[in-house]
Amino acid sequence: MSNLRRAPTARQAPQPSILQTLQATDMIESKPVLPAEILVAILDYLPVPDLMRFARASRRMREMVYDDTRWVARLRNMGCWDEAEARRRFDDAMKRRHELAAHAAAATATTLAPGATGTGPTAVAGALPPPASTTLFDASVEEERQKQLQQRRQRQMSQVRDGFETLQVSGGQAATPPKLPVQAPVSSQNDPSKDLEALLQVIKNVKSVRGHAREEYGKIYGALGPFYFDLAKARTHTDPIVFQVFRDPESQARMLANLRLFAKSDWSQGCTQREEKLGTMITIFESAVLREFEQGYEFWDVDGRMRKYAHVLDILNGGNAGVELFIHKHPIFTDRDVLANPMDCVNLAPADAISLEPSRRFFDVLAVKVNAQAAIIERIFPSPGPVFSAFVEKVREDIVAEYTTPLFDETHERSIPSYLKAVSGLFEQTLQFFRALTPPKDTNAPQKQAAKEFALKLFEPHLDLYLQDELDYFTKEAEHEVGEWEEKLSAQDTSVESFYMASFNNRQADKKDFLTSFKKVVMMPISVLPTSLSLPGLPMGSPFASSKPSTVTNGVAASPQPSRPHSPGPSSLASTGTVDRSSSPLPGGKAPTDELAAKAALMTSRLEGIKSLFSIEVALSLVHSAKASLGRVAVFIQLGGQAGGEAREQCEAIFVTLLRILGGRHVKPGFDKAVTHLSQYNPREVSQHDKGGVAPLVTFIELVNVGDLISQMIDVFYEQQLAGPKIADRNDFLDPAGLAKKKFEQMLDESVAAGLNKGIDVLMDEVEYICATTQLPTDYNPGASSEPSAAGGGATATEKEGKAATPRLQSSFGGGAADFDIGPTATAQRVRDLVASHTNMLVGSTDKSMLDVFNGEVGLRLFGAVCKHLKRQRISTEGAIKLIADMNLHFEYIRTLKNNDLLAYFRALRELSQIYLIDARHAKEMATIIADGDRFGGIFRAEEVYEYAERRSDWYQVRKDVERAMYGRECVVM
Repeated sequence: MSNLRRAPTARQAPQPSILQTLQATDMIESKPVLPAEILVAILDYLPVPDLMRFARASRRMREMVYDDTRWVARLRNMGCWDEAEARRRFDDAMKRRHELAAHAAAATATTLAPGATGTGPTAVAGALPPPASTTLFDASVEEERQKQLQQRRQRQMSQVRDGFETLQVSGGQAATPPKLPVQAPVSSQNDPSKDLEALLQVIKNVKSVRGHAREEYGKIYGALGPFYFDLAKARTHTDPIVFQVFRDPESQARMLANLRLFAKSDWSQGCTQREEKLGTMITIFESAVLREFEQGYEFWDVDGRMRKYAHVLDILNGGNAGVELFIHKHPIFTDRDVLANPMDCVNLAPADAISLEPSRRFFDVLAVKVNAQAAIIERIFPSPGPVFSAFVEKVREDIVAEYTTPLFDETHERSIPSYLKAVSGLFEQTLQFFRALTPPKDTNAPQKQAAKEFALKLFEPHLDLYLQDELDYFTKEAEHEVGEWEEKLSAQDTSVESFYMASFNNRQADKKDFLTSFKKVVMMPISVLPTSLSLPGLPMGSPFASSKPSTVTNGVAASPQPSRPHSPGPSSLASTGTVDRSSSPLPGGKAPTDELAAKAALMTSRLEGIKSLFSIEVALSLVHSAKASLGRVAVFIQLGGQAGGEAREQCEAIFVTLLRILGGRHVKPGFDKAVTHLSQYNPREVSQHDKGGVAPLVTFIELVNVGDLISQMIDVFYEQQLAGPKIADRNDFLDPAGLAKKKFEQMLDESVAAGLNKGIDVLMDEVEYICATTQLPTDYNPGASSEPSAAGGGATATEKEGKAATPRLQSSFGGGAADFDIGPTATAQRVRDLVASHTNMLVGSTDKSMLDVFNGEVGLRLFGAVCKHLKRQRISTEGAIKLIADMNLHFEYIRTLKNNDLLAYFRALRELSQIYLIDARHAKEMATIIADGDRFGGIFRAEEVYEYAERRSDWYQVRKDVERAMYGRECVVM
């Protein structure tokens, strides 16, 4: 048996029940006190060392602290994060990763492919690499790897300060600035200047890499943090270590500028006080540098202290203080050669005028002075472009504005034309001055654009007033020009009317005087009456009449008039018995003594004056005024923007005003008066009808030609002054200038159309008058009496010449042996020439559509006049040849108008004249022609042809036969 014994064991305690365990368990909630969102928000306001300590607390807190967006926000506040660069780096990294993955996949596919030396499993197995060890876990290898990892972590922790690796500069030396006393020198094993330069370049060398923002900010914090917090604790300006480590003012400015940027990432408690302390130190440093710059300015040490400290100020905060000092103390603002007297432009010019020669000299001298300073500014300042712009802005405010504003105020009070010329002229000179400046090479803005901006700032306060005054002045001048023309025209009309009607205007007053005298004479005894007294209007056998009728006017005897007695009146003649016409454009000769003749002469004078109802000289003067105003305003369009748009609108407003005054107050009233004068024309009151045309219509057509010239003038003005310089857009149907031009042309067309319509009436009245007074009864009825017609007409010399020149034919009708003409009558020729002359006058002066309408209306009205004239004639078979010749003459004239519709009317008229050629013995054929409606093309109905047939001289002989033949053909004539 074995001597071994089982050792005694302790008595095991009884196992508790599950219920007892549950009763003894405490329910403890393991959730954090604050939500993660609030913790993340709090982390933004912790100092960087506290953030690193917070990150060591747990893995989750480390993830919160190491979140890349937190450090990107700090870098972005400092202006060190470039999102475009970060995106580019990320895209490049992803591209390289994809390329490596594709290369690895290609290599794997090549390895797995069948070899060239064999096929099948054996070859594939030979291509694969040798199999690795099948050991799944090697304890010794894993232990060695863990040891190396632990050593690396310890080495990294020994180099961490507040959670960041120390910055390594030249040769691996730590770049943290030593916290030494003020008197202690800065030592380094290597060159200290390299370490200091790395500190100054730390912000500039930051890279924007996603996922590495914390490391980049750590470099900045490690380099600038000690200087920043040391400066915040300093009590005087001599305490900060930054002024001891960096002795050069330029290096000190660079570090202070870096600290200013670094302060923007300080969000922890007390950041406001630290930033204020940093601002105070920077201000003290800036003041010291500015004093050095000012001392160099006083000695004009351009390439020495001025250049050096201007660069220091530029590094510190952009150098605005140095620029302001340079501009404020510049001697150009007190130079007497530059400061000129603006009133020389007014004093050296005639009264109410201005001369821009002194201002031109002023801007030439100023341009030379300013360009000389551009080179000096380029030598002093590192960024001379903005400095030169600020300098020019100061010159604009203190020199140019002080020159132009008093001149504008003075000229505005003296004379508006001088003011308008001064504003526009000085604007051009000012713009040329700014364009003549030569800025430094680093200027970014184009010189032309900068010149426009300077000029706009200078003239913007005056622009609204100038534009309004320009429009008001042009409107006033245009209305004054038209008003003077209207006054002259009215005075001329009044003088002419007074000249012709002076003896008849006071007829009512003279009538009252006559009745008063009559009463006195009636009441007087007969023995008292003188035997030589004769009262006009009394019969010769009256007891109040004398054997010699005479007229007494203020004791001056006047010769008796055969037509009607002359009424006495005190205003008939002047005291000298003559009328003075030296001061008014009155016609020559003596005034008519007969009232009817005076009215006829007055009407003739008015009709002859139609062509002077509006003047092309006035239109030309208005166009020149508009061109001058528009030229002054157009120079402001090049400013662009709102000012340029307002100037463009004002140019269009000037053009619209020109057309409104020229058309509404000058041209249209002239056409209206012309139409009124045409409506008063009566051919029976005119003594001369052999001038080759209707005088009022000829003058009206001349007026139409003047209107056409004005329209062409406006069109050329619009194209050259508005459409050409792109002030107005001819393709924009809503453009105000284009709408005004179309409205003007429409008004002109309507006025011409109204005048031509009235002119057609006048022309037709003249045609009817010629037909009624010059057509002889023997023209169409040679067997009739050779006496003049009942209308009072007789053969004129023209008609006799026409008859002599017309071929004559031996008559074979009626057995007579008389000779007669076979050509058209002189009346028809005269009518044709009259109508043709007036239609030809409009060729070239009106558009084709209006000319076609006019010719069509003239042709229709001529057709009516000829038809009306035929119904007043007696036409024999022998005279039918003359009638046919006349109708052929009219037909050939209408053919020249190239109007087929009109040609149908006169073709029917020519066919109608054939019914007079039929002999009385052929009544049946005559009835057939009368009843044939197709023969006349629907122009004349059978009833109308029957009426014309009644004008045959032998109608009463053939009437029964014609009617019998017509009724026999069942043709009913009403």
